[in-house]
Amino acid sequence: MNESQAMQRALQRAARARGLAEPNPLVGCVLLRGGKGPATGEILGQGHHERFGADHAEVNALDDARSRGHDPAGCTAVVTLEPCAHTGKTPPCADALIAAGVRRVVAAMTDPDPRVSGRGLDRLRAAGVDVAVGEGQAPARELNAPFIKKVTTGLPFVTLKWAQTLDGATATSTGHSQWISGPASRRRVHELRACADVVMVGSGTFLTDAPRLTARDVEVRRVARRVVVSRRGAITPEQAGDIEVMAEPLEQGLRRLASEGATHVLVEGGARLNGELLSAGLADRVLTFLAPSLCGDPAALGPAVLGPCATMDGVKKLWLRHVERVGNDVMLDYSVGDPR
Repeated sequence: MNESQAMQRALQRAARARGLAEPNPLVGCVLLRGGKGPATGEILGQGHHERFGADHAEVNALDDARSRGHDPAGCTAVVTLEPCAHTGKTPPCADALIAAGVRRVVAAMTDPDPRVSGRGLDRLRAAGVDVAVGEGQAPARELNAPFIKKVTTGLPFVTLKWAQTLDGATATSTGHSQWISGPASRRRVHELRACADVVMVGSGTFLTDAPRLTARDVEVRRVARRVVVSRRGAITPEQAGDIEVMAEPLEQGLRRLASEGATHVLVEGGARLNGELLSAGLADRVLTFLAPSLCGDPAALGPAVLGPCATMDGVKKLWLRHVERVGNDVMLDYSVGDPR
């Protein structure tokens, strides 16, 4: 196995902890025999950061190698994120790699966390470890987009999710929307809720649909905070029950959620909230479940209220990241803003 293949393995390992490791980043590590220049050879050990507060990926990979009877001295550590150099809930990973005698470290990217931000790589280099950065950087950044957004901006990563007919209706003219998408798509939404920190709706959706906003019939990795946005007093705490009411301006409310540990907010409508988040530059991703149906009602509701648009030059542009068939629907995964 070469370093590129090992990085792909490390990324796959890292993704296993989605919904478990946050607000920490998702990190995977693979140890390869050989450490003089680019390594190609046997996997000695591998691991990932399994959950918040637990050992980091590098330590788990070192432990895995030793449990298999391998001495990691002289090996190459292929890791999806710069090894940390600070003491948090666990000791610095850079120190663990140095103490183990690792000769080369291949990191997909530097850690944007100000507590690290190159310090781990500097510590490795100072100890005589050969360091290379950049292999697998694009998928590593995508994997940890919520973590990166939070530590660099103080805001959580925001995903807008909606289901729509082929002609763009998210509800009929009476507000009826259950169900546009099929069972497979609805299950996928429950899986998204089961890994999110916050599930959010606007007051109109709350009053019309009375959504539970819970993850059901799937493995629940995180119990998301349920939030309804009501800045004009449309929803009282008594009406909301055990769902939190967010009454402050959107950006202020999102910053508060991030300060309280949220890295990923899943927004499930409605059109006005979606439009405000898009217009304010607060949304990062759009997931659209496109159903094979036509509403045909000229008064039907759409997914986002963005205001008047006289020409196509004024439309909000998205960038398609991924297309997937989900049951009889199609899931379109978009980035908000040019991802390049």
